[in-house]
Amino acid sequence: MEQGKKNATLHIAVIGANGGIGNQVVLQALDAGHTVTAIVRTPGNIKMAHPHLHIVQGNVMQPHTLGEHLENKDAVISAIGKNSLKKTTLYSQGNKNLIEAMKKAGTDRAFFISASGLEVNPTHSLLIRFATKFILQALLRNMYADLWAMEKMIKESNINWTIIRPPKLLDNPVTGNYRATADGFLNNGLTISRADVAHFIVHNITNDTIVRKTVEMAY
Repeated sequence: MEQGKKNATLHIAVIGANGGIGNQVVLQALDAGHTVTAIVRTPGNIKMAHPHLHIVQGNVMQPHTLGEHLENKDAVISAIGKNSLKKTTLYSQGNKNLIEAMKKAGTDRAFFISASGLEVNPTHSLLIRFATKFILQALLRNMYADLWAMEKMIKESNINWTIIRPPKLLDNPVTGNYRATADGFLNNGLTISRADVAHFIVHNITNDTIVRKTVEMAY
């Protein structure tokens, strides 16, 4: 997939800005010259400062805290996540609240993080397909159930969405050298760094070819 054209200076909001992908989106967006509003539950947890960075308090499970921070934004990046094997509604209800707040604020471009493991990739080896279906999907069944509900809700909305489905996430530095495909499977795509997921988002905010598409990416 080709990268989008170089973005003009944009105003973006990042939800979950203190997480792995969210933090990288903030850093790389600022480096690209954009203005960033980082929306986090605890602003003091973000230990960075930049003239184009605004750190504000907000919680996707409390939609009344989001509205004003989403106004006059070119895009919203939802990088919320939760490390838990228990049942959750963070992804589905949280992003439903976010979309409703976006609509009230008049902002309609957004990126959401899902997971490639929701479906068994037919290009993978028999062993990887078996592990995906009977180990990964079983272990993460609660989170994946909520991600499925989230994806369904997003696709039924009328905003200009893009869903990112990364495979196993790494903490390696950004390379800018990865593969991506819209509404399809990547051949043997097994890993990607959080930094490169952020790189794709930052460099494709104005890429119309991925609007209302599910993008799978990997090395």
